[in-house]
Amino acid sequence: MFIYNAWYVAAFAADIEPGKTLGRKYLNKPVVLFRTEGGEIAALEDRCSHRAMPLSAGHVDGNVIRCCYHGVEFDGHGTCTRIPNQARIPASANVRHYPVVEKDHLIWIWMGEPALADPGIIVDSPEHNDPAWTWRPYNFPVQSNWQLIIDNIMDLTHVPYIHARTIGGNPEQHYNADTKVEFDGRRVTLLRKMPNSIPPKSYVDAGGFKGRVDRWQEVRFEPGIGMTCRVNAGGCEVGTGAYEGRRDNGFMLANNHFITPETETTSHYLWTICTTAPRESGVPEVLFDQFFDTISEDEETLEAQQRRIDDEPDRPFVGIASDGAVNQARGLLSVMKEAEEGAKIAA
Repeated sequence: MFIYNAWYVAAFAADIEPGKTLGRKYLNKPVVLFRTEGGEIAALEDRCSHRAMPLSAGHVDGNVIRCCYHGVEFDGHGTCTRIPNQARIPASANVRHYPVVEKDHLIWIWMGEPALADPGIIVDSPEHNDPAWTWRPYNFPVQSNWQLIIDNIMDLTHVPYIHARTIGGNPEQHYNADTKVEFDGRRVTLLRKMPNSIPPKSYVDAGGFKGRVDRWQEVRFEPGIGMTCRVNAGGCEVGTGAYEGRRDNGFMLANNHFITPETETTSHYLWTICTTAPRESGVPEVLFDQFFDTISEDEETLEAQQRRIDDEPDRPFVGIASDGAVNQARGLLSVMKEAEEGAKIAA
């Protein structure tokens, strides 16, 4: 299942180098991204209209991309501007253009109906621009369906098992956490409190804790403003006000997960890890390395799941008590898909 009328992160802004092309597949559609001479990002179907050569194999020259096969040129809107040795350019030579937006060091793409693409609804990533935060970007090509990635983020009871060496902690503390799932029809929010917890290794390294901590995990999924899961987490010394909002004395991090389908069984998993820990402390570098290991563990898990699903694609999952946020997220995506299909039928 794909949802076309939504914003997805196509790449990090730094991935689109001047004069270079970037070819990727989104929602089973090949796309070429490039930056024009004026600095604008363009996204076109990665197929020359002449003989189907990938435009990503071509060359960017000023504000156009030139097919490397016969030199046919296209501007950033997909309009064919030149066919060598031919004055007349038929309208059929144009290629599809996808709306794109550069925001907060991210490149967002809209794969659906262009008229519905509203840049104003794209979710903010304020940590990427705030000097109080340090952050690092990653891009994992994952051999799994995109919804499995969302499931993984929305059910954090896997953390003590899959991530025992990094951010895990005691399994009983995770399963006995004070957990609340909120759903307002547009957004799924998972709120978890783990008071008086033994801090995991990453928290000790980053926060310098000597004893137990009050931990929190807050996950927000609102696909209508970008296919993103935002995780805010951290810990403070026990009884110092973490659950009343007094968190400056502890350790805070933000983990932004940008999930973009490539095919039905492969995904672009772009994410950033952000922290308020002082740069000069060396903590951010330690934290970034540990979270790289953490998400690598997720990647291995997701790919193992997908292999078993591929063995028996029609075999259903069995639900358990911790699936509340996952079920709400899947339900929200199903509603979005049904609305999209209904609009197509009406049109």
